[in-house]
Amino acid sequence: MTKQSSCKGNCRCYTAETGPMVPRPFKVVEIWKELADTFSMRLEPLDGCPAFFAPGQFNMLYVFGVGEVPISVSGDAAQSGEILHTTRIVGNVTKAMSAFKPGMTVGLRGPFGTRWPLDVADGKDLVFVAGGIGLAPLRPAIYQAFADRHRYGNIVILVGARTPEDMLYAKELARWKSRFDLDVQVTVDHATGNWQGRVGFVTKLIASGGFDPKNTVAYTCGPEIMMRTTIKALNDRGVTNDHIYVSMERSMKCAVGFCGHCQWGPEFICRDGPVYRFDQIAKSFNIEEL
Repeated sequence: MTKQSSCKGNCRCYTAETGPMVPRPFKVVEIWKELADTFSMRLEPLDGCPAFFAPGQFNMLYVFGVGEVPISVSGDAAQSGEILHTTRIVGNVTKAMSAFKPGMTVGLRGPFGTRWPLDVADGKDLVFVAGGIGLAPLRPAIYQAFADRHRYGNIVILVGARTPEDMLYAKELARWKSRFDLDVQVTVDHATGNWQGRVGFVTKLIASGGFDPKNTVAYTCGPEIMMRTTIKALNDRGVTNDHIYVSMERSMKCAVGFCGHCQWGPEFICRDGPVYRFDQIAKSFNIEEL
């Protein structure tokens, strides 16, 4: 029987015998539908080792007999003892997970990867720009910013979706919009139903966002084409690349830089990312289809 390691600091509850490739058992405490093709799961460990992560990190979730996928953590890092994942159904593994019931077990490896560095933004304005399901990986950083609200200037949250029906965390966004210490703006590419809000790409919101571009740190996540136009819009507004952070979540498979599946130029996204300061990857990012 393998003994669990004691957890201090940023340990991952691995032992020399198990290593980072062996999933830990987690119980599905709660699972619910967010959108037609998107669901959230709240998990807690079954092995007695605490659950933890830093905003921006991801876990590998394993469905026994099916396979595993990398999923960013989307909950509040301050809520110790549980892990929340929001994911879109895009393949066999996520389809199988979407059918889980409370009490079932999922394998988990992690956390892995780099974090959203909010510490570099002390005294500055924060801008979060999310497209599609990109709000899920940004959400833990937003929670952290709320918890340390006194450390920052204006907090601007800009969110875009294809339609109102595709707006992730819509009720939570409505609560955030009611706060007087935030600037929260949402938009859709195509209005449907009784939508009375903004229509257009999320990048259009950057021009009107209430932040000082010379004293701002921006964090963005979404489809790569959306992040490309977001960065251009931020640059046009005056935010420089060394003050922009992006999450490059693609092609990750082993999570520890062994398989090479996520190699991107000189980088291994699972090991060196997924969060990058944009000026450090701009050359590779601007090569389409790399």
